[in-house]
This record gives sequence, structure tokens and C-alpha cells, in this order.
Amino acid sequence: MRIVDASFMQSAQSISDSPGPDVAEIAFLGRSNVGKSSLLNTLTNRKGLAKSSSTPGKTQLINYFNIKFKTDEENGMPPDLFARFVDLPGFGYAKVSKSLKAEWNKNLTNYLEQRPNLQMFIHLIDARHPELEIDKNVDEFLEKIKRGDQLIVHAFTKTDKLKQNDLAKLKREYPEGIFISNLKKRGISDLQNKITGYLFGN
Repeated sequence: MRIVDASFMQSAQSISDSPGPDVAEIAFLGRSNVGKSSLLNTLTNRKGLAKSSSTPGKTQLINYFNIKFKTDEENGMPPDLFARFVDLPGFGYAKVSKSLKAEWNKNLTNYLEQRPNLQMFIHLIDARHPELEIDKNVDEFLEKIKRGDQLIVHAFTKTDKLKQNDLAKLKREYPEGIFISNLKKRGISDLQNKITGYLFGN
């Protein structure tokens, strides 16, 4: 199964102005500058689909993308399947007013806690800094709110910047992790297979 089409749907400030919860959603979240936009573009094979910013923390909206999958298997599954990727605001570096940041965090939390069709959390972590307190806090929060039908995936970005022995150590410490390099297109198919396997079955 593979992604055959991806398109921007809409941006929203909160659940109230988000699209209807009629399709399974996969949320991508991580620190600002972790490489989220680059990963979404590589994963969907659509350069420029997700806009990256030179200013960390600039994206303050929830961005929705329509994703179309195609299966070549003749096992009773429909030939085309659909889901939504959701690009969430990065955390950690935003230079915004305290009042805006409070509202932003509230809307983000409400989405993560209350969105009924949210099936997967893809937590992106910089492979060079896997033990940051802010990422640990996010993990604790996700584990606390996760429903039984939801899955948390740890995807480590920028692995091409690690020495081989450091990457091997990281893989030992996180045996369920996915290890990604946008530059070398490494780990992309692993992540796509993880998503399609969980949403649609293998």
C-alpha cells in the first residue's frame, strides 16, 4: 500500500473550525525545527505540500491534508483508501505573547484530547537530542490521554547527522522507534508502512 495523492485541505485554529471527524487522522507533532514539514513532504512525495519556516515556532495553526492510499492487493479491500495527515504547531521555541501562547496551547491540547477520529500520534524527536525534557513531557502527556484505539509512534529525525555507533545505540534504546533521514530517504517507507498497517491492516 502506498500514498498516491496528497493535498492541502484547510487550516484551523481549534476543533471548532476543523473539518468534520469523518476520516481517520494521523497527527504529526514535535519540537519546532525537528523537521516536521520536510518529513511530511518526503512522506507524501509532494515537495512544498507542508510549508517549512525559517523562523522556529511560526506555524500556529492546525493544518489538515487529505491523503489517498492505493492498494494493489486483491483481498477484498477497496482500491483507494483515505486518511488525513494533521500538521500540528511545533512546541518549544515560539516567540509569541503569553496570551497567544496560552490560547495556542489550549487549542492544541483540546485537539489531542478530544478529536474523536484521531488514530495515531507521530511524535517526532531529533535523533541528536533524544532525551530532552520537553519531549519526555510530551510523551507523558500522550500516554495519559491515549485511548485504547490510538497508537503513539516515536519517529527520530535527522539520523544522517549521527555517527553509526550512536545510531545503533539509539535503536537499541528505542526498539519500536522509526529512524528517519529526509536527506537520504531513510525510514520513510517504514513510517508509511506503520501508518497503513495500523489504519488499514497489513
